[in-house]
Amino acid sequence: MGKLTKNQKKVKELLDVNMEYSLEDAAKLVKEITFTKFDASVDVDIRLGVDPRKADQMVRGVVALPHGVGKDVKVLVLCTPDKEEEAKAAGADFVGLDDFITKIEGGWTDIDVIITMPTVMAKVGRLGRVLGPRGLMPNPKSGTVTMEVGKAVTEVKAGKIDFKVDKTGIIHTSVGKVSFDVDKIRDNITEMIQTVAKLKPSSAKGTYFKSITVSSTMSKGISIDKSTIAGI
Repeated sequence: MGKLTKNQKKVKELLDVNMEYSLEDAAKLVKEITFTKFDASVDVDIRLGVDPRKADQMVRGVVALPHGVGKDVKVLVLCTPDKEEEAKAAGADFVGLDDFITKIEGGWTDIDVIITMPTVMAKVGRLGRVLGPRGLMPNPKSGTVTMEVGKAVTEVKAGKIDFKVDKTGIIHTSVGKVSFDVDKIRDNITEMIQTVAKLKPSSAKGTYFKSITVSSTMSKGISIDKSTIAGI
């Protein structure tokens, strides 16, 4: 076995991988065990007691994190000319339609979120093979297919995120940055978990929240004691 580095030793001293921590302690600990030179993301993994193969147990939703995600989200709005100024005024990074559709068909996906209108979904729909695997396909359920494009851009820029359970029953999403204060990390995780709790499918039996883990981009996972999270 290789020799532990100074940082690895510190993690071993601070983190008991067999222990469940309170949300407050986990929010502190994720900052203490992260040693990256960049501002790492704080991620949450939520293992749910659902079967995503069943349509009535697919958990998907949106949440407006109270303190945002800590990064500048690049937004593309695919809209008709009459909506372009509204999108630009709200802070969209890219606005247009046919030119961007052609660009995406050519492989360009240097954006975080795409917002569009119901009236142009026939055109946008053909981008599914490119956007689908990258999680960029607009969806009415996530509020990214709407006539209120300006409002949608404002919400995304403020910290509204889209999440979905994967085929293994896990929701994985970023809820901020390690540079955030402990209170902000705690508040964002709480809002995320409470939103998922409200989306529990009526057909899901047994334990809904099987496990909740917080980590940073390069850190080990910290198990959270579910009883320390209000509202679940």
